Amino acid sequence: MPLDLAAAELARRRFLQLSGAGALSLGGLWQAQALAEQLGSPAAQRIKACVFVFYYGGQSHLDSYDVKPNAPSSVRGDFQPIATSVPGLQICEHLPHMSKVMHRCAIIRSMHHTNRLHDSASIETHTGRQAAQGDREEFAPIEQFSPCHGATLSYLARDRRLVVPHAALPFVFHNVVPTPCQGGGFLGTAFDPFRVAVNAEKQNYVVDELALRDELPARRIRTRFDLLSALQPSSNPSASSSGNLEQFYDRAYQLLSSEQVRRALDLSQETPATRERYGVYPADTPGAGHARHMRGQNLLVARRLVEAGVPFVNVYDFRQQGQNWDSHAQNFAQHKDHLLPPADKALAALIGDLEERGLLDSTLIVATGEFGRTPQINGSAGRDHWPDCYSVLLAGGGVQGGAVHGASDAIGAYPAKDPVTPADLAATIYWRFGFDPGTHIHDRLARPWPIAAGEPLRTLFGAV
Repeated sequence: MPLDLAAAELARRRFLQLSGAGALSLGGLWQAQALAEQLGSPAAQRIKACVFVFYYGGQSHLDSYDVKPNAPSSVRGDFQPIATSVPGLQICEHLPHMSKVMHRCAIIRSMHHTNRLHDSASIETHTGRQAAQGDREEFAPIEQFSPCHGATLSYLARDRRLVVPHAALPFVFHNVVPTPCQGGGFLGTAFDPFRVAVNAEKQNYVVDELALRDELPARRIRTRFDLLSALQPSSNPSASSSGNLEQFYDRAYQLLSSEQVRRALDLSQETPATRERYGVYPADTPGAGHARHMRGQNLLVARRLVEAGVPFVNVYDFRQQGQNWDSHAQNFAQHKDHLLPPADKALAALIGDLEERGLLDSTLIVATGEFGRTPQINGSAGRDHWPDCYSVLLAGGGVQGGAVHGASDAIGAYPAKDPVTPADLAATIYWRFGFDPGTHIHDRLARPWPIAAGEPLRTLFGAV
């Protein structure tokens, strides 16, 4: 059930008082549909949500969406192409579920940038900008500079009554030193995402901020907040410390009073058939039995968050070496046995599920790694980092089904037609939400930055 009207009105008044500072507040998901429609400037058929699926480590484009059956064996590898629901469009044989929904998808086969290392490539992927520190890995925490897509969207909608503008799951990557591309950057931590963690052993999702102590039920928390509001006058703009403290009070209250978010993260409300549609471990997987594959469950949670009205959801696909897409050795065994099957089933399930619920046309799905893999197979039967050309899959959000933008050369090494950059992808996302990519935001030194330095891929959406 939605929050009671008194609590909802309190949350609304407090949010307006803060002039958008409560970007992470969650108290009004009952208004999510109306709020999502307010995102962005007026634009015909703009999207209401985006699910950004990130295949950390670098999915091999040559072994997924840009197969090269006529290339030499040292390039084409072990896999064969298969037909799809789009005549003439072929993808890898280990993507049988995606092959059936390609009429709802588009492929960019000419994505490229210059970053050859994971951190810098991930930064450009999630922000649309080259990393401030250049192409290097980070072994000590550094401050994020450019904001990620979700943070930028949150900021642009800060004066609207948005409630959960940006969520991210199921962890922060890397797990030791976070890659600085997952938060608000120079926009500030107020625009960091609402973080959802997975408990893979219990197969559930948790948010520490939503945990209620037994001795403090929601009613008592609301009573305490009402008393605090009555005793504490509205923030004096000159008293910044008081204002900041008030912001934290508001966020804490709205988090703790968000029954809607708890329900969105409770997968027990889904039927077993729906949960298994997103993927289970094969019966012969040691120790797994018939357990549901958490890679798929992550996307199911993303669907539930979109359905609840969250406009932008990041899903990070695995993090540990040997379980991600960084296939320097045994590339084909890794892709065939561990990587492609769960990704294939989960992504196809998300597309089909959103379509059946009438949400696909208003929800853009982006599936990408930070780069591709080398055309030449190395001596360990692997493929190394390759940012010079790789593929990105788009689905829903008004994309022209079955379209292919750009092309790689004969061995998938470099763009042969219509090259695309992460800046162009960022511009496309903002444009689909109804924002002009040339819109300026300002860093902490008041320097203006366009939200994206690229150009939207308008033709993929039937626009000119």
